[in-house]
Amino acid sequence: MEFEPNRQNTEPEGLIRDWEGKPYNPISLFYRGLFGSKVFKVPVALADDCPNRRGLKGMETCNFCDVHGSFAYPENANKELKEQIDRHMKKVGERCNTDKFLIYFQAYTTTFLQLKRLKEAFDIALSYDNVVGLVVGTRPDCLSPAVMRTWEEYAQKTFVAVEVGVQSFDNKQLDWMKRGHDRQQSITGLHRISENCPSINLGVHLMFGWPGEQIEDVIDAAKICNHLPIHNVKLHNLHVLKETPLAELHARGEFEACSLDNYSAYVGAFLGHLRQDIAVHRLAALASRWDELVAPDWARHRMRNFQYIIDYLNDRDIFQGKSYEGQDLEYQRKLIEGENISYWSS
Repeated sequence: MEFEPNRQNTEPEGLIRDWEGKPYNPISLFYRGLFGSKVFKVPVALADDCPNRRGLKGMETCNFCDVHGSFAYPENANKELKEQIDRHMKKVGERCNTDKFLIYFQAYTTTFLQLKRLKEAFDIALSYDNVVGLVVGTRPDCLSPAVMRTWEEYAQKTFVAVEVGVQSFDNKQLDWMKRGHDRQQSITGLHRISENCPSINLGVHLMFGWPGEQIEDVIDAAKICNHLPIHNVKLHNLHVLKETPLAELHARGEFEACSLDNYSAYVGAFLGHLRQDIAVHRLAALASRWDELVAPDWARHRMRNFQYIIDYLNDRDIFQGKSYEGQDLEYQRKLIEGENISYWSS
């Protein structure tokens, strides 16, 4: 099948209540429509650093980030890329019963690398016959013109997705987590990617469960996403891992992880106000290394949490886009011009 660059992101013709039994638009449907079958990501680590850990411009390590840079297989992080792909492809293939893969450059900040090394890694990944595309994790402040040209170049011959770790659109939350960028940098960065890389499949990562977070804050995040040139979102529950600044805050009683019920309410509020054409990667994160998890305990369980959230949504008749109010032009103007965009506070 000849590859066609991604052109997703059109308004839905009518209100959809479920997607093959789910109350939200799962990314698996997009993959199946594009590739003709199930496709799963194979996480690999190429980068071993990020601007925060390097301490550039006075930045500090994000308070939630562990020493592995959020990598799924830290025990293999120092192995050669081809060995990582071979090992992880076997694990993912057996677990998910699939023979088509996307190579996911996951750990730390992949674009915080020399461009030559990045291209070499892309070529190694695409040398596998059963690899149908590339996924790159990055930050809003690591988007050089050369990197974006490279993405668009590869997107002309294979599927390329970029996932931007925005985490929050609230500047107070961004300061608290020591992200080193603000809301406007995220918004500007996403528009830059869209303008310079029209063939890229673009997504954002968001976390819920910050101190003092309210349902209204989550709804605001959905409304911002509705006005951005993105194709998908990935949701995370903020959880505490050992040897992180957040673990120190938790030990001093300065941070309490949210309950699964509260987190489900956040997910419901977000999805209910999210455009229906925006695909959703997942509803919650999994702390796969149980020995490193401090709190909450429910973050250990993948399927149990997934079913709990699905039941929460179904019991309350919540589905993606149910409360979507269409294009608010004044809201969009404020978003572009960087004004205060909250519906709920001055």
